[in-house]
Amino acid sequence: MQRIRYSRYLKSIIILLDLLVIASVFVFFFVSRNENLKYNQETWYQNIFSLALLFMFWMLLSGRTKIYNIPRNLTYTLFLERLLIHFLLFILGVLLIGKVSYNVFFNSDIYWLSFYLFFFIFLAKSLIYFGIKYFRSLGINYRNIMFLNENSSTEILKNIFSERKDYGYKIFEYDKSEINPFELVEFWKNNGIHTLFFPSENSFDEKKEDEIFRLAEANKVHISLVPSITQNDFFLYDLAYIQTQPVLNQARYPLDYYSNHLLKRIFDITFSFFILIFICSWLFPIIAILIKTTSKGPVLFLQKRYGFHEEVFNCIKFRTMIVNEDSSTKTTEENDSRITKIGKFLRKTSLDEMPQFINVLKGEMSIVGPRPHMLAVDNYYKPKIGRYSLRSMVSPGITGLAQVNGLRGDSGDKEVEMNKRILADAFYVRNWSFVLDMVIILKTVLLVITGDKNAK
Repeated sequence: MQRIRYSRYLKSIIILLDLLVIASVFVFFFVSRNENLKYNQETWYQNIFSLALLFMFWMLLSGRTKIYNIPRNLTYTLFLERLLIHFLLFILGVLLIGKVSYNVFFNSDIYWLSFYLFFFIFLAKSLIYFGIKYFRSLGINYRNIMFLNENSSTEILKNIFSERKDYGYKIFEYDKSEINPFELVEFWKNNGIHTLFFPSENSFDEKKEDEIFRLAEANKVHISLVPSITQNDFFLYDLAYIQTQPVLNQARYPLDYYSNHLLKRIFDITFSFFILIFICSWLFPIIAILIKTTSKGPVLFLQKRYGFHEEVFNCIKFRTMIVNEDSSTKTTEENDSRITKIGKFLRKTSLDEMPQFINVLKGEMSIVGPRPHMLAVDNYYKPKIGRYSLRSMVSPGITGLAQVNGLRGDSGDKEVEMNKRILADAFYVRNWSFVLDMVIILKTVLLVITGDKNAK
């Protein structure tokens, strides 16, 4: 129903800008390293074909890496992951072409070429990404949406849309309990509804549900089904086909494959050794002295938490509170009086988590993964949130996807916020990649430097 005037042109503009950046960088390197060929007309005619080959290779890769498939809810973390994968594959292809080709266009200094190309591509695409987000937050380029037959699952989604204005969704309320087909269609037309969010578990009978679907199809209103977190098994199965017959197979997660698990474990050990030797060796004594001189009690705090396959382990942290009996049962509150002055700083910068690199070396944790909760928190939410235990299918992490996206701390509606954190953890389990881990680590470093406003 809603006319989308600009979105169809936006992707073409982004693609043309990317190709312009690629052409500019390659031409600059070719000219700067081949002065004698600068005015050779025949050479330039030959290299037009080389540029066309580069453009074709870039576009073919985009079909695999989906860097131009940019949904409104795409996070910067996943955006960077796609960009890094695409860029690495592109440079690898250019390197191989240069090795088998005598064309000087492909034989520039590949290291400097890669650096400049990545810098300008990263800069251009990041500016476009944040520019679009900014305009959408102002109410430009938005989609008109509505919810029908709302429940706890749609409440979470509605909360996300309300908080993230940069997604560009304008919600129209439809409060009528009885669905009249004529009135519903009029509502769509009057408000220019583009998408109807509809819970998969709803109170409508099959006939009424089918009627709504047919009306939406006839009036060009998109339908997005919102699965129930507590009742659906959508986390556990993948859609597959036997010839043309769809079947649901039990899902295998990326880290179920030994090669992925081995790659992640090797990185965990290497990274932890580096951090412990070159950073923690001098940082730990400083933090220990500050803790001991500002409050009574031990430097380290050990807390039992659930790990891989819900095995209990001792999670190591720097002590940030005064010694108290509620430390293993009571979560942190706003302006919690138990937190010491140095503890507040350690929490804000996440330096209190640094001893967990020892847990990583012991194999109890990973650098990146779902953050382990205290046992009392897990035992409370496990029966309340469906598929909560999915997060234990991978090792818990020092940092995680939920944390770098601001989903930490007990603020706002605790039930809704916890559901959002669990959904982020479930997404990580199902969509793990090595590049995604690298992006999460990079964002974590930035949070440590700037301070996490959600840390308590």
